[in-house]
Amino acid sequence: MRFLVTMAFLLVITQAGAQSTLKIPPYLKKGDTIGILATARKVSDGPIEPAIKLLKSWGLNVVVGKTIGLDNNQLAGQDWQRATDLQEMLDDPKIKAIWCAKGGYGTVRIVDRLNFTKFKKKPKWFIGFSDATVLHSHINNMDIATMHALVSISVARATPEAIESFRKALFGEKLSYSLPAHAYNKTGTATGELVGGNLSVLYSIMGSASEADYKGKIIFIEDLDEYLYHIDRMMMNLKRNDYFKNVKGIIVGAMSKMRDNDIPWGHDALQIIQDITKEYNIPICFNFPAGHIQDNRTLVFGRQVTLAVSSTGTKVTFN
Repeated sequence: MRFLVTMAFLLVITQAGAQSTLKIPPYLKKGDTIGILATARKVSDGPIEPAIKLLKSWGLNVVVGKTIGLDNNQLAGQDWQRATDLQEMLDDPKIKAIWCAKGGYGTVRIVDRLNFTKFKKKPKWFIGFSDATVLHSHINNMDIATMHALVSISVARATPEAIESFRKALFGEKLSYSLPAHAYNKTGTATGELVGGNLSVLYSIMGSASEADYKGKIIFIEDLDEYLYHIDRMMMNLKRNDYFKNVKGIIVGAMSKMRDNDIPWGHDALQIIQDITKEYNIPICFNFPAGHIQDNRTLVFGRQVTLAVSSTGTKVTFN
């Protein structure tokens, strides 16, 4: 009996120690500075002006990165230029958060050039979505939380709800979301660390140093502008690699502007995901308002969340 009590005590201590390793960067306060840069596609000054105005209205200072305005075909400068800009912001103690100006493609080309030594000692918020998933996953592997949120150029068209969720997340206010029921939802309740991002990017970094460990976690996925058969291909790959077998829950965000072939695939993106995940006895929420939509609500990756899915609706609460 004494042995069992001792083992139970050690298990509690071990679990508590594992949870305490997560580093939450300091939340922002008035007077703090955010850096805006481009890790992927090129962007000029004009499209980020609404974002700068928004941050200043919240009492924050802004540093515009050297990559804003650079032009290398699709990309915001050469790989070394984007990596250098990000490295300087990672190392600059005055910058408390780094905000991606735009997504697209290109972040994976610079991630292996970066040195996270100083960043790991004094973490700061990394913010963005879509192509930024590379860095979300890479940083979450360091047990450091990140923000899956608007990119700077999307502020002008974002809903008030999306902007308010971003403000709450930046300043450390409590986040929770209540959603209506969806026909494909799978009921249940689970608590775990939230991870994930853009499905195509998650698929592309499988097997690399940036791939996160999804065991025992709650995974979020979203995507844009993909052929439906490719959604099926990616989901099947994640299934065959036991992503869904080992997670505690799934949150499916926006699947926007999907494409099809001349001969139709026969199912839309949500139907594909529902069909592939229906065998798992875990809560699954569909149509969460995050991704390539105007109502792109902020999610904090690395934080513990409770996903409660019932026949009447879904609640996602950050603990």
